[in-house]
Amino acid sequence: MSEIMKADLVVGIQWGDEGKGKIVDSMASAYDVVVRYQGGHNAGHTIVVDGKKIALHLIPSGILYADCKNVIGNGVVVNPEALLKEMKQFEALEGRLFVSDKAHMILPYHEMLDQAREKLMEERAIGTTGKGIGPAYSDKISRNGIRMGELRDIPKLVEKIMEYQEAHAYLSDIYGVKLLGREEITERMSDYAKRLLPFIVDTTKLLWDAMDRGQRILLEGAQGSMLDIDHGTYPFVTSSTTTASGACSGTGLAPKHIGEVVGIAKAYCTRVGNGPFPTEDFGSEGNLLREKGKEFGTTTGRPRRCGWFDAIAVRHACRLNGCENLALMKLDVLDGFPEVKVCVAYLYEGKEIDYIPYDCEGVTPVYKSFAGWDHSEGIREFDALPKSAKEYVLEIEKITGARVSIISTGPDRKDTIRR
Repeated sequence: MSEIMKADLVVGIQWGDEGKGKIVDSMASAYDVVVRYQGGHNAGHTIVVDGKKIALHLIPSGILYADCKNVIGNGVVVNPEALLKEMKQFEALEGRLFVSDKAHMILPYHEMLDQAREKLMEERAIGTTGKGIGPAYSDKISRNGIRMGELRDIPKLVEKIMEYQEAHAYLSDIYGVKLLGREEITERMSDYAKRLLPFIVDTTKLLWDAMDRGQRILLEGAQGSMLDIDHGTYPFVTSSTTTASGACSGTGLAPKHIGEVVGIAKAYCTRVGNGPFPTEDFGSEGNLLREKGKEFGTTTGRPRRCGWFDAIAVRHACRLNGCENLALMKLDVLDGFPEVKVCVAYLYEGKEIDYIPYDCEGVTPVYKSFAGWDHSEGIREFDALPKSAKEYVLEIEKITGARVSIISTGPDRKDTIRR
């Protein structure tokens, strides 16, 4: 038996949308297996290769490398329709794409329930994507979920879904959710089984076997650490564990088998949906960040809330994840700003603090300002960056305690500085 390799991990350090897809894509050529371990098709990764944009929502970012195996782990909730649609972008996926038989399925009533609840909550809404993620995870935790492996026995699966719907018939009255009939359920599940069963396997065993053979594994998360169900800005969070610890439960790998953790952060901050966002800029600079950064959701198209780099939140997330290295994305978006800012502390209940409090709604950011720079776009050597841009990066290192080992200066995979 070969020496067991440790799996490396890429994790978002802000509120999601940090640019994980580009980093995983750039790293994947050195790995045999790339694994997605949590979330659903509410997440989106955009990769640009030779000017062509590729949007991924469930399929891991290693799919662009022919020799790389791509795994959707048991911690992911899978919408079969969304997965099949995404698979159409690629050819010859058998033997390259694997879906955990323990991953839970998002069914039509999950989506309808998600959207109905958000509508009823009005101004108290979480701001979800309406993709059914929360209700699917709720069913998983309450032990009412449907797993992908159940597609192997359609009659039994149909009976289980019908029993669930009968027990939850009140949803139709409360939320106006239209539940599917037996015939339509049977037709859909049979179609899913026919098209997806060749890809459904025990992915935990697949990963253990890969480790035993000495193969290199890269784990990729969705969303960001500040949206973690336990450690994020609750209740304005996602429904899964987005931090590094979720990689173990979402794949079946042991903590001792996790290697390097690379955190991904933008050179500024964005957030989608409602909830606390201390450094949000409501003025012209926030609008300019959105315009220059093309900050619209990959999955929903919604405009993202934009603001300055929050070093307090990033330092907090680095500690949560055991992250010693950062990839700083979209530095080029800050080109042309006369001044750029970093949040170095919060004002909270009349005091200056340097940590994340229980109630982030009540904080005011304390900024440190830096001179702007004219041009960093496309630069691929750290020494070639403008002096003020280098100072900005080094200050981020100092405050967060993590080394900025990768800097992205453009959307293409080649526009990357490695230190």
